[in-house]
Amino acid sequence: QVQLVESGGGLVQAGGSLRLSCAASGRTFSSYAMGWFRQAPGKEREFVAAISWSGGSTYYADFVKGRFTISRDNAKNTVYLQMNSLKPEDTAVYYCAAARRDDGLGWQEMYDYWGQGTQVTVSS
Repeated sequence: QVQLVESGGGLVQAGGSLRLSCAASGRTFSSYAMGWFRQAPGKEREFVAAISWSGGSTYYADFVKGRFTISRDNAKNTVYLQMNSLKPEDTAVYYCAAARRDDGLGWQEMYDYWGQGTQVTVSS
């Protein structure tokens, strides 16, 4: 069992930055691939970024490439999402998720555990 708690969301102006954190419970964090998803009001939840269990591979949605960076610190049981050059369309609730498998990480169905989400609001 893995419990995930996101933090770091908030209100920021367009062009600004935020760093989201996702703290995981349990001693097996390093064996899980991790992902970030987001859901804007009235829209489906969508993939943002993912990272393999070792941190050696990262994956991004096209709309965040060059702006967002996913990373992890297995010693701290934490995964991060550094978000730069934020746009109003990045406004959403951001969720982190953990997957036992290390493939298909763009698909929500591959994830076994989810956090409760943290709100990110980008003003224009």
